[in-house]
Amino acid sequence: MTTPDPCDQCLSMVDELLTRPFPATATADATGHAGPGHRVRYLRVSQDFWDDDGQEWDRAHAELEACLDDLSRTLSARWGDPLTVDLWAWLTAGFDGERAPEPLEYLSQHAVSMRAWPLPEGDHWLGLALGQADKELPLVLYAAVGTGPVRRTPG
Repeated sequence: MTTPDPCDQCLSMVDELLTRPFPATATADATGHAGPGHRVRYLRVSQDFWDDDGQEWDRAHAELEACLDDLSRTLSARWGDPLTVDLWAWLTAGFDGERAPEPLEYLSQHAVSMRAWPLPEGDHWLGLALGQADKELPLVLYAAVGTGPVRRTPG
């Protein structure tokens, strides 16, 4: 019996994410969180790095980045090249009082950039990001769906 490819499993989770309705109120569980007009799914989560000398982080980052690249190639074959969303700009705009729309608000606190595809329906987008809340915490590969056009930068 063969073990399923983790990146193939991620693609299945992305496809499932695209079919789920948005909840009327904010919700969260071990797989992600959602609210009106958005959903975030944790596709892959590494171990934490409390006792790491950097080698485990490097290995986990390379593995998750390879999965991000594989997913990006598959999604680009469906919808064309992704847009790059500067999540760092959204985070720093928040310091000046500009609130980012969800899920950009959440993602900007965990990642510096996101690859995003406007979906053919025109009223949603899908994004992928790799991030980490703090250096000791796990790396996470995120998939997010939001409503409206993709906003690449604040303003």
